[in-house]
Amino acid sequence: MKIITLILFAFLFSCKNKNELGSKENPVKFYLVPAQDRQALLDNGEILKAYLEKELGLSFSVELPTNFVAVIEAFGSKRADVALINTFGYIIAHDKYQVEARLRVIDKGRDEYHGQIITRADSSIKSVKDIDGKKFAYVDPASASGYLLPLGLFKKEHIKPKETIFAGRHDSVVTAVYSKQADAGATFYSPDNQDARKLVKTQFPDVYEKIKILELTGPIPNDPVIFRKDLPENIKNKIIEALKKYVKMPEGAKVLHGMYHFTDLKNTTDKDYDTVRKYLTELGKTAEDFIK
Repeated sequence: MKIITLILFAFLFSCKNKNELGSKENPVKFYLVPAQDRQALLDNGEILKAYLEKELGLSFSVELPTNFVAVIEAFGSKRADVALINTFGYIIAHDKYQVEARLRVIDKGRDEYHGQIITRADSSIKSVKDIDGKKFAYVDPASASGYLLPLGLFKKEHIKPKETIFAGRHDSVVTAVYSKQADAGATFYSPDNQDARKLVKTQFPDVYEKIKILELTGPIPNDPVIFRKDLPENIKNKIIEALKKYVKMPEGAKVLHGMYHFTDLKNTTDKDYDTVRKYLTELGKTAEDFIK
């Protein structure tokens, strides 16, 4: 009888270990937003996964869905444990599923960023007011620089595009404007010619000459690393410390910059993102209004 009891106990203990978060059967699920080149995200994501597994002794999976909203909803169904998400996507995910922002990306010392309104250099559009009645390309309803910020600017300036499209990614917006599928568009901005135009320079070598910046929008806080609310605190802390360590390593710095073009990470809290909520208040909207 004792032998049977021991066997049963060993079996149950084995099943528990197999289902424990961080096991091969139940890896920690790290989601990425599809804001940049998809293949670059996938390739660098696998390198990041290997580092985290070696550093923490846990199994990870890296997920790259097709849009911002899919990342948000993955937290609602507990399919996501941690994510590097865009700023506005975080606001929505926090309001809907109480996710926690614990780290914020830094780009060359800057912890906030601007959006930009772009058009072709040979366009008749000379100022943002000229966008009135034209075709305009946004990124995604859950993008701050690619939707929320230009929407606020247009309301303030009483600008009403005749037609709007959602291109899905920042590089796709640049491509749409470059190829005249849209008269103007909204993307993220970064100084020193590191803005969204850089993403298509291989495909369009003359993109900096052909596409000009009309106006900047923002600023807003940089993108956060977020965690599922009920993820064990010890796992959150381990991931936080591992990422802060990785960005200081030569390989890690290269991988993380290749993914989202940032150079460092700092601690952050939800309160740091109240600036974005102010933009929503001025528009008379809630975050969830943008994904209905």
